[in-house]
Amino acid sequence: MAVWMWLRCVLGPHLQRIHRSPDQSRPDGRSGRRGWNYQPRGLERHTDSILGWASALWSLSYYSSPLLLCYLYRKGWGRFRNTDYVQFITILEETKKNHTPASKKKLRCYDFDFSHWPLDFSWTEVSSPKLSKAGVSLLRPEPRLRGAADSVLHSVRTLPCHIISFVIAHTFGRRMLYPGSVGLLQKAMRPMLQQGQAKLIEEFDGQRNKLVACDGNEIDTMFVDRRRDGGQNGQTLVICCEGNAGFYEVGCMNTPLEGGYSVLGWNHPGFGGSTGVPFPQNEANAMDVVIQFAVHKLGFSLSDIVIYAWSIGGFTASWAVMSYPEIQSLVLDASFDDLLPLALKVMPDSWRPLVQHTVRQYMNLNNAAQVLKYQGPVLLIRRTRDEIITTTGPEDIMSNRGNDLLLKLLQFRYPKIMTDEGIRVVRQWLGASSPLEEASVYSGYEVDDDWCVSVLQSYQADRDVSFPWSVGEDMTLEGRRQLALFLARKYMRNFEATHCTPLPAIEFHPPWRL
Repeated sequence: MAVWMWLRCVLGPHLQRIHRSPDQSRPDGRSGRRGWNYQPRGLERHTDSILGWASALWSLSYYSSPLLLCYLYRKGWGRFRNTDYVQFITILEETKKNHTPASKKKLRCYDFDFSHWPLDFSWTEVSSPKLSKAGVSLLRPEPRLRGAADSVLHSVRTLPCHIISFVIAHTFGRRMLYPGSVGLLQKAMRPMLQQGQAKLIEEFDGQRNKLVACDGNEIDTMFVDRRRDGGQNGQTLVICCEGNAGFYEVGCMNTPLEGGYSVLGWNHPGFGGSTGVPFPQNEANAMDVVIQFAVHKLGFSLSDIVIYAWSIGGFTASWAVMSYPEIQSLVLDASFDDLLPLALKVMPDSWRPLVQHTVRQYMNLNNAAQVLKYQGPVLLIRRTRDEIITTTGPEDIMSNRGNDLLLKLLQFRYPKIMTDEGIRVVRQWLGASSPLEEASVYSGYEVDDDWCVSVLQSYQADRDVSFPWSVGEDMTLEGRRQLALFLARKYMRNFEATHCTPLPAIEFHPPWRL
């Protein structure tokens, strides 16, 4: 028995932290109000250090060295004599054999290599026509119509461009777009991520879960349940979609958490404990299994779910509401309408055709096209000093691509209101450099909020129609201006901050409903 336990200690995962909830005692019975970092004994600590240096010297054929057996022996012996590790590995093996809520609760007290974490939910547990091993459906760029001969000739001519685009997308392109997937960055952020995860588990009773998407990627998630707290917000689940260098451990989860909502965070493929690479298809596959998990395992209905995204997370968020139109609402913070203009901004002009082809074929994050497929409430939060999603710089607020997302949404939903004059007054409002100037534009057109609401409600009551609406077609120019400004202010809120400033909970509002 002792030999078997020693062998488990040798082959077991690296233990990083033992979490502590306020109502729990230490697994070994010792007192303590907080979690604590796992403390390896001298032998294990020195062995880990040696192994770490050795792994960096792969070219020296470390694994062919006879010293490996000696290192493994010392490492296993150090863990075998450490009561914390022995108790952890015992609980891990028990959970793998008998996956019960009680054993899983014990296992959640430990932070260790996520590859060893038992499976909690798989896409195969749900029968849905949307799901297949090929992945969920995405909006594809519309192909240009060509004759058969012309098409073949065009394919031959553009073959070098296709090859170069593929190489760019799968090497530095993907890493530029999602720097959080770079291993060195994750290693540098590890202490911060560990601290953030400990806070979610120890202070908010967070539950970590492993999901398997239809492409086989394992998705690292964190769920905080507020339904038993008695607050109204706790009955609503906010699913958070992080930015291109964001992790649920330190990302936008904190905003709805502070607002008292139940929250489900997840890491992009290739981020944190999640496997894979964050290409659009993998991103959508991950988002899909997260939604399925929320509905079929956590017990939320789609009408109880709000999708909240920051920055590039707008892609998976807009895909979610497009694919699941019953979702309650969508909140997009510091997001954009289309990746292409932002990609062209950072690349030389001579690369323009290549950038266009690469983005459309491999990184087509066309958020606006997906949002237009959704009929529910939408709130856009624009950072007035955003330096990331502007095409000319933070000093030019009109180059913020959030403006284009708003205009496209309003033009689709209210085409008779958003005529040339409607677009002009909304652009004037968007160009305001301060809240005072913004209010001045609004009052300058003498917008009557009560009148606007009554017009829209009257239209809605007379017709049970989906967007686009024809309201405003028989209206005066002044009336259309008022409605255009009224709708712009309802669909978008300004936040006086830069792109990466955390959104305060007070700025997180449910979208406007008529």
